[in-house]
This record gives sequence, C-alpha cells and structure tokens, in this order.
Amino acid sequence: MKSKVVVITGASAGVGRATAKEFAKQGAKILLIARGRDGLEGAKREVEEAGGQAWIYEADVANADQIYTAADFAEENLGPIDVWVNNAMVSVFSKAMEMHNDEYKRVTEVTYLGQVYGTLAALQKMKTRNCGKIILIGSALSYRGIPLQSAYCASKHAIQGFFESLRAELLHDQINVDLSIVHLPAMNTTQFGWVKTRFQQKPKPMGRIFQPEVAARAVVEVAETGERQRLVGFPTVQTIWGNKLAPEFLDHYMAEHGFSGQLTNEPEEADRKDNLWEPVPGDQGTHGTFDKKAHNFSIWDTIHDHRKSLALVAGTIIGGAVFKSLLKS
Repeated sequence: MKSKVVVITGASAGVGRATAKEFAKQGAKILLIARGRDGLEGAKREVEEAGGQAWIYEADVANADQIYTAADFAEENLGPIDVWVNNAMVSVFSKAMEMHNDEYKRVTEVTYLGQVYGTLAALQKMKTRNCGKIILIGSALSYRGIPLQSAYCASKHAIQGFFESLRAELLHDQINVDLSIVHLPAMNTTQFGWVKTRFQQKPKPMGRIFQPEVAARAVVEVAETGERQRLVGFPTVQTIWGNKLAPEFLDHYMAEHGFSGQLTNEPEEADRKDNLWEPVPGDQGTHGTFDKKAHNFSIWDTIHDHRKSLALVAGTIIGGAVFKSLLKS
C-alpha cells in the first residue's frame, strides 16, 4: 500500500506537530514546514518514532515564494502530495487601539495569507492529477471575535470567506480536490508561551481547553472523509450558534469576561521572547502549560465519529416502539 504524502505548515509545535504524529501512525511520508529548526527537528524525531517518515523544510508561510518552493520540494522528494494541512498562525494579545500597523499586517500575512498561499500551492499540484485533499485550520473565532485578539480573529474570519469562495469555484470547475475546514476550540498549545502580549499577566486559552491531539484526530479523519466542515469540541458549536442567535448578548458577555478569561494571575516575564517576527529558539514541543486543565477527549467528537451508527440504533429503537404501539392498537 502506497504511503500517504502529507504536507503540514506550522508543524514544529502545537496542533501541527500533533497532527503530524497522528498521520505518522498511518506510516505517512510527511513534510514538516515551519520557521524554527529546533522545533522541526524535534517533530521529525517524534514522527519517525510514531512510524512515519519525515522531512523538514524551513519556511515562513507569509512568503508565497517559499511556500511554492516547499511544494516543489515535497513532490520531488516525497512524491505527489495527497494531503496539505494549513496550520501555521501567530497572534498578538493586545487591545486593538494599542496594536501597531505592522503587527496587524504580520498576523494577517501569517494566519490568513499563509493559508491562502499554502492552499494555492497545493492546488497547483493537485489539479493536474484531479485528486487530493486540502485542509484549512479555522476556529470558533472564525465566527465570533473576542477582545485582545482582533488581528487573529479577523484573519480567521477571512479564512472562512476564502474557503467558501474557493470551494464554490472548485465545484464549478469540476476539480476533484476536496477542500475542507476544521474549526477548533481553545487548545493547550505552545502559542500561549510565545505569543506577543502587552499584558503583565501570562495569557491563556479562553473557555474549556482541549489537548492538541483532539484536533489532530479530527484533522486526520477529515483527510479520510473529505467532509466539508468539522467543528471540534462542543464549545466550538456553542460559540458559532450562540453568535448566530444572540450576537449582542455575546458582545456584552465578552466585554465582561473576555479580558479575565484570557489572562492568568501569573506575572509575565518582562524579557520573554515572542514568535511574531522570528521563531523562538529551542524545541517547544506539542503541549502548552495547561495540561492539568486540558481534556484529551471530546464527547461531541465521539458522537460525530459514530453518528451513523447512533442514528441506526436510534432509528431501530424508535421503529421498534412504533411497531409495538401498532400491535397494541
């Protein structure tokens, strides 16, 4: 059986690294793309320990030329790309009025345009073969903005719009490449240890926190099914539908809880490095510092995974009840 060829951006840490390890369990050949060499080397070791084959490629997803060259490297060294996962991101914890223009530009170029460039680079390869799967990584914040992360939220909103436009075009042109988006809840990733912040308290994920492996399992499943959209974790569902039904209520809720919900009581180190412009040295691993609070299991995702079987069981029970009532009548 041919090994699947997978390309993952933002693969040196967090969700990208967890996803690489999940694909490795299938024996995949994986190109790991990120800026930081140390993290890439660490991810490569873990992929190979998990049963996959790994190559590393240092690139900044904000540079389109680098991403197109990475796609060329993948096809020349690993083979035709089967799956491309766009995961790289950066953010800034700051009030919007205190943000600098170059910070907005940088977050947009990495978190939004990085996914655009990755998608188009993958599509350029896949459309000639008329097959392949491209996965965008979205967020509950693709639908609902929160305070202190206006640049990140705006970028995630933009990804949703790009996804919908391009998917319609692929259907119109009858290009048989699956384009999917996976929306994530709060994750215990390394970003909170190296994200740029203007606050004296350490940042944290807001709401119920999940381990990166929860997201990784969903991404790998979407790569198998090609389903259009996947909402990971019930908090993502709650956020999206809550904003559809009561956006003004959420405005006030976020005004009251959105600041404290994203800041811990621990003082931030004054000289802490951030990864907005350059990668932070060292191998940061997959998890952040919230292991004690993070969940490695999602009931919502389990229901989603077994929805057909559950529907069959429910239908059988209901059908049996109806049949019994008919016999009695």
